[in-house]
Amino acid sequence: MSSIPRPRLRLPAWADRMGAWGAFICALHCALVPVALALVPALGLGLVAWHGLEWAFTSLATVLAVLSLWMGYRGHRAYHAWLLVAPGLALVWTALLYSPLHTSGLPHAAAMAVGGVLIGIAHIVNLRLSYGHSH
Repeated sequence: MSSIPRPRLRLPAWADRMGAWGAFICALHCALVPVALALVPALGLGLVAWHGLEWAFTSLATVLAVLSLWMGYRGHRAYHAWLLVAPGLALVWTALLYSPLHTSGLPHAAAMAVGGVLIGIAHIVNLRLSYGHSH
């Protein structure tokens, strides 16, 4: 009895690349928010400090990270990227949802920046595991 192999559902490599770049841009954004807050009124750039943007970035980063790491894990069966993305997502969601941390400037920016960098590195690890060697 022969079994027909099912095609594997895989995200393209650009999904992890986009996730990594997005996470690093988010981390940079969060690190620069305290500086930007002083400049925003003078430059008229209210979008940079908009809290809805923070929710959108965090939600998109979560969906893209979980989806791409899960699809990658199904192919390479290595959990290394999950060890980075879990604390990264925990940091960004804690910084967003925990009111004392969310309302404090520098600790909030640091937690979001470190979380974003961890998510970005997890995408790079997943990319290397998925496409960096033959299976």
